[in-house]
Amino acid sequence: MTNLSLPTYDDVVAAAERIGPHAHRTPVMSSRTFNEEMGAEVLFKCENLQRMGAFKFRGAFNALSRFDAEQRRHGVVAFSSGNHAQAIALSARMLGIPATIIMPHDAPRAKVEATKGYGGSVVFYDRYSEDREAIGREFSQKHGLTLIPPYDHPDVITGQGTAAKELFEEVGELDAFFVCLGGGGLLAGSALATRALSPGCKLYGVEPEAGNDGQQSFRKGEIVRIATPKTIADGAQTQYLGNYTFGIIKRDVDDILTASDAELVDCMRFAFSRMKLVIEPTGCLGFAAARAMKDRLRGKRVGVLVSGGNVDIERFCELMG
Repeated sequence: MTNLSLPTYDDVVAAAERIGPHAHRTPVMSSRTFNEEMGAEVLFKCENLQRMGAFKFRGAFNALSRFDAEQRRHGVVAFSSGNHAQAIALSARMLGIPATIIMPHDAPRAKVEATKGYGGSVVFYDRYSEDREAIGREFSQKHGLTLIPPYDHPDVITGQGTAAKELFEEVGELDAFFVCLGGGGLLAGSALATRALSPGCKLYGVEPEAGNDGQQSFRKGEIVRIATPKTIADGAQTQYLGNYTFGIIKRDVDDILTASDAELVDCMRFAFSRMKLVIEPTGCLGFAAARAMKDRLRGKRVGVLVSGGNVDIERFCELMG
């Protein structure tokens, strides 16, 4: 890991130029009611309104757009619980690249259907008993496909960082910034942009309370692996951070926080009822952590990166009760 050449903010700038004509420049929104509750100015970067409903499009398109002719001809393979799956499938279709996606059998139906709808060939696995990375490597070797992991890849990381770049370009420097954390691609990319554009900003990664491998890793100074966590935040049911992502996170992030499933549901309900936004559970991680820290954020300018909005309507209604 010490020999890794970590991506830089210049790579984020290059990624922004690459994906600019294809990705949505998502809106930054705020809620007067929430600002009053917090005693702060809170700015939400709404990647739930990105193409395919999540920030993952940025990293996927950036990575696939750099394929050479031979890679494009053979195709791409990826593993994902849903949003990276959809992002790879959509990006591959746009670029004329065959795509095979390895998804857990219990992935949200909406994410599976969307992945198939974008033209991806879906292969299912059991997330609790099978190793998706091993399956991905096998497909890559057997069929000559290029494997693009969901987070631990320089082009994926720098593509994800373009969301934070846009936020800071639009609103200026912030006092605190909350970003959801699964495998670390979004947080690592956001860290590159934050340190370049708002160096004094406190940057927090937020993961599910039931799966705090990132927090443990951050505290220990080395990557900690855990069992697959049971949480409604399906996009953050990762077991460990990546080598690239952890290298950036341990250097550039101020702290790793957690949020409970109950807190995520409360934030989903607030976003829907007061802001008219549909946010998936994982997308509320930063929202929930900021809310829990309101006593420390009074009078501050705060950013929250809303990562996605892909949730089955039946599941959404169930959680809203």
